[in-house]
Amino acid sequence: MTDSATGRDEGISEGRIETLRAVRGMNDIFPDEAEVWLSFEAIVRDWLARYGYRNMRTPLLEHTALFRRSIGAVTDIVEKEMYSFTDALNDEHLSLRPEATASTVRAAVEHSFLYGGPQRVWYTGPMFRHEKPQRGRYRQFHQVGAEALGFAGPDVDAELLVMCARLWSELGLTDIRLQLNSLGNLAERRAHRAALVRFLTDHVADLDADSRRRLETNPLRVLDSKNPAMQSMIEAAPRLLDFLGDESLRHFDAVRAMITEAGVAYDVNPRLVRGLDYYNLTVFEWVTDRLGAQGTVCGGGRYDGLFEHIGGKPTPAAGFAMGVERLIDLMRGADRLPAVRLPDVYLVHMGERADRFAIRVGEALRDARLAVLTHAGGGRFRDQMKRADASGARVAVIVGDDEADAGQVSVKDLRSGEPQTAVALVDAPGFIRRLTAQAQSTPQTGTT
Repeated sequence: MTDSATGRDEGISEGRIETLRAVRGMNDIFPDEAEVWLSFEAIVRDWLARYGYRNMRTPLLEHTALFRRSIGAVTDIVEKEMYSFTDALNDEHLSLRPEATASTVRAAVEHSFLYGGPQRVWYTGPMFRHEKPQRGRYRQFHQVGAEALGFAGPDVDAELLVMCARLWSELGLTDIRLQLNSLGNLAERRAHRAALVRFLTDHVADLDADSRRRLETNPLRVLDSKNPAMQSMIEAAPRLLDFLGDESLRHFDAVRAMITEAGVAYDVNPRLVRGLDYYNLTVFEWVTDRLGAQGTVCGGGRYDGLFEHIGGKPTPAAGFAMGVERLIDLMRGADRLPAVRLPDVYLVHMGERADRFAIRVGEALRDARLAVLTHAGGGRFRDQMKRADASGARVAVIVGDDEADAGQVSVKDLRSGEPQTAVALVDAPGFIRRLTAQAQSTPQTGTT
């Protein structure tokens, strides 16, 4: 950025250039870690496809009004955490998305996505909230979410919960518990709200400043407070479950019966309200004790009124979102991270003709679906072989000018004491695969 008064870039003074850093709470992900993410995402894509969910992508940037109308104007997310600004070119109030359910519904309404019937969709990507960075909580964080749009019954609520339980099993995560609640319908929430306001007003001296403000605007959010000094009072507050009518109770009981049939254990948490205003009926969180204060790894529920809030027709819907960073952190703690894929081959080459031939060799091996890391930057043969050994590749393929003239390569097993073997290029892929298969079935004798 240039200072208009001096014409000089910010961070540059008297010939010294200040080192630039990432925005606090927004993290760089380097290749070893990114490969873990890619493996996690591959598992997730396969899992979602088996349930019939199809990928959908929405913009990172939306009109601020979308989130004020959907999430709720008096929620912490909208009041304190969104990255919002005015686009000076168009005088538009815009925000980086803090979550993706609202964007998904906005897209469905705008493009009549449900014209042909209900849809199951999923998404993944970065979300943005201006929170205090700590373990499991970042200002740019990533979510995987699934949304079942246009489905009214308790069966889809149960499906979402059973889906999650299957994913935890496939990831090898055993210490994740389900907390379940029902928020009923609008009339039931209003009756509960009136009773809650009376209760909180009688205990106003026990409320912190934030809860006193919420008492006037959104008293249900008081139940979501994590202030330890308020927990005993919150436990004594009126429970929404006690205000549910027969229809809401039937829906809740049906969800519970279905997941019990599927072997999914749960606890009913009558204080669970979630941090977003668009929920009704079923709400849930999957929680763990292994991540400190940030114990929720997945949350969601039913949001039958959200389509109307955004300007669409009344449409039932339910979904969830899970935190990628938190799940990978759990996998790391449980020693369940997938192994980083190493190259099959490190391609060593030296000589003018060999350098040209090496390009043909590399592509021929890749045609055979082998992962090939080609040495770059020149250097002595010994140094290249050291790089080959350090790469983790099982095999070094060596090309010199003599090999180039003969249309051959030399193959060296880096993890045994066996001598290298000259092989015609056309036979090299098969030879390497046989060598690798033999090594996998025979104890290793040493390294080079």
